Amino acid sequence: MDAFAIAQLVLRILFALIFIGMGATHFVPRVRKAMAAMIPAGLAGPERRWAPTLVTVSGIAEIIGGVGLLAPWWGVRFAAGLGLIALLIAVFPANVQAAREPERFGPAAVPVVPRAIGQALLGVLLLVAVI
Repeated sequence: MDAFAIAQLVLRILFALIFIGMGATHFVPRVRKAMAAMIPAGLAGPERRWAPTLVTVSGIAEIIGGVGLLAPWWGVRFAAGLGLIALLIAVFPANVQAAREPERFGPAAVPVVPRAIGQALLGVLLLVAVI
């Protein structure tokens, strides 16, 4: 195993732990409520009825994606990486919503530009981990 393959393995393990852990937090009641509140009204639906479902779906996707990064098959790992990149893009509107209300969302209210840069960097590192 060369240095690049070792770096990829380390990245995959770290990302798997991060995404599985973050996915699990989607089911902690207090965190779940805050995440649902971050979803923009246009996505949350009438009376915000879809917000809890979207939190559940994104949590399950993070867990499945994290587990997929550990699969022994390249195709599964690659699909998991692409899926997690798509998830980072899909949840960005909620991050923007949180950034608009820092007094309400506290540490989750990372300003939009640093958040975008961070998520883009995560996406690139995910891609490196699975190519």
